Amino acid sequence: MPIALIGMPGCGKSTVGRQLAKQLGWRFVDADSEVIREIGMPIREFFDAHGEGRFREIEEQVIATLCAQSRVVIATGGGVVTRPANREQLRQHATVVYLRSTVEELWRRLRHDTRRPLLQVADPLRRLRDLFRDRDPLYRDTAHHVIDAGRGSVPGLASRVLMQLEMAGVVDPFRSEQPGEAGSG
Repeated sequence: MPIALIGMPGCGKSTVGRQLAKQLGWRFVDADSEVIREIGMPIREFFDAHGEGRFREIEEQVIATLCAQSRVVIATGGGVVTRPANREQLRQHATVVYLRSTVEELWRRLRHDTRRPLLQVADPLRRLRDLFRDRDPLYRDTAHHVIDAGRGSVPGLASRVLMQLEMAGVVDPFRSEQPGEAGSG
């Protein structure tokens, strides 16, 4: 069963996901990158040309495909939870971890970002607050685990996620070491 990271744009899903996959010896997949491969253009351009609705349809297909895989850590797009089908797919076919950050932490990370289409508005901080207000309950409803992503280093956050998954019995805390790692006998 895959592990799926959900949360607001800028909470660290891709960065933490890569680190977590490395620690587990699993494959990492960024769902937005898979969508980009499908649509053949940057998400912002696709949003402008075809709208968010069409984007979400393609994203839903990608999520279904990824949830059918095993030994994979998936970093989802921030809006993945806006579709009930995605929430159900993730909840039933993946172990879902919500990386939760406050609006203030997200704003600090995203205030200069020009790649995220939903924040390309006159008042991006207000938009971020609105998105958080609307999505936080959906993230909480979808997640099996909620981790505070506001503090600490990426390796530290990935280790906290891993520890939570080990305590929940999702991953084996005594899994064999990954190839290339030195072990003590």
